[in-house]
Amino acid sequence: MQSPCIDACQTAFSSSSIFQKGLRRHQFLGNPTDCRSILAFPTRRRSSRQFISCNFNGGISPRLDNSEVNCRRVEARAKGKENVWSIDNNEVPKIDKEKSRTRRKKKRGGKRVRNVARKGDRVLVSGSMFMEVETVLQTQDPVIIPAWYTFASSVSGIWKGVGAVYSPITAEMEPIDIGSRNQNLFDCYTLTRIEALPSTSGDQSSKIHRTVKWVTLNPCGEAPHNGDGLGNKRQDESLPKIESFDFGKTDVMEEDVMGMEPGLVFFEDGSYSRGPMDIPVGEIDDSKYFLSPTFKFEQCLVKGCHKRLRVVHTIEFSNGGSDIQIMRVAVYEEEWVSPSNIPDTSELELDLKPFSQRKRVQPLELTGSWKVFEVSATPIYGEDITTIEEQNSTPYVYLCTENLKKRNLPENVVYFGEEEMLDLQDVSVLWLPGGVTAYVDVKKDGILCIGVGWYSDEGINLVMERDYGLDGKLKEVRSKSEMKRRWNNPPPM
Repeated sequence: MQSPCIDACQTAFSSSSIFQKGLRRHQFLGNPTDCRSILAFPTRRRSSRQFISCNFNGGISPRLDNSEVNCRRVEARAKGKENVWSIDNNEVPKIDKEKSRTRRKKKRGGKRVRNVARKGDRVLVSGSMFMEVETVLQTQDPVIIPAWYTFASSVSGIWKGVGAVYSPITAEMEPIDIGSRNQNLFDCYTLTRIEALPSTSGDQSSKIHRTVKWVTLNPCGEAPHNGDGLGNKRQDESLPKIESFDFGKTDVMEEDVMGMEPGLVFFEDGSYSRGPMDIPVGEIDDSKYFLSPTFKFEQCLVKGCHKRLRVVHTIEFSNGGSDIQIMRVAVYEEEWVSPSNIPDTSELELDLKPFSQRKRVQPLELTGSWKVFEVSATPIYGEDITTIEEQNSTPYVYLCTENLKKRNLPENVVYFGEEEMLDLQDVSVLWLPGGVTAYVDVKKDGILCIGVGWYSDEGINLVMERDYGLDGKLKEVRSKSEMKRRWNNPPPM
């Protein structure tokens, strides 16, 4: 399903600055999963004002004038082996050695610089968290392939929710709209109508049609106890509740259609991961320097069948896949309220607090031992990949495992200092309000991992991850249910 509202922007880089902010405009049109941006200017790096057009079928985009969006650009790399995501493999050992030496000097001297990864006592960004297997409880077993009609039934209905967008650099809350008084607005309420419609092309499978309406609010930004986001005013008054708005009079934010398309991995509870089947990597074609392939990666987690979280990454891959630039990170939490064919007339108060009013999840909450149940989906590639695209579907093998795992603290939470602020290799995980984590990471073996997590106070963490191999093809999609171990001694096996 198409990501709502927030811009994809093209950031100009120079030798003196890694990233710059600017005012951008965009337009969404075309295919929902294969969104590629085409810069319409022959002088890409010299243009002072650039535009991106991302293609989505039937997409209706909100107008976000004068909105300011940060982009994060990283050079993906794999340590100790050839990696198509990076063109600087020869420099990796030198850089790592220099970093290690610098950090050892800091530790011996006892001097600690101000931690730019924190706002007050709250961690906003960090490196990846290493997870190791302690005990294998169940080896890989095959799982029945989810049925499309069951998935379509699970996602159908009327959903009410909240949404926000965050900087891929600092994880701070960013404005999503401009109010009537020309002020930035940071939160939004959404009403989503999803229904399964018969296919018009003669296929047996139905199509899932989604219409999203929205209303924006909150000129003050994130509440002070959540990390002091971009909002610079204290919120003395509580925000209006979602029940106080009449969505029949609000604007349509987006419309799109989802079917049995390549790159879509779904599960019967309504959770899914949606993105491209392959990312263009390889040698750089100088004749196409004005093309910047940009893709959307939408991942949805479901809790208790009536609540769900959607996180949408928009990422640009340039220079043959060696440069990975994260354009935006949009987060939406929604709650099911009624079937799609019955109008919502209920006056019950929903448990939907805007993201600006929530506390951020912290690394310490995710450390320790976890019991992890994992379902993985691995695509089966034939000799001709075009056959899969023509059939508009991809065969997958579903397997499940169960393990006891231990998650450790990220390495660079302590040593992320001012002098390393521009080294975005150290930034992988965004710690967001509402128990949400979002991360884009390149592992040591060169695998590109795009993942989201959803932690609750009950000690349950839901995870969805999407891996791409060195050839740029989708390698695996994993859905995990993690339960925190709260006992002192391990149970008898």
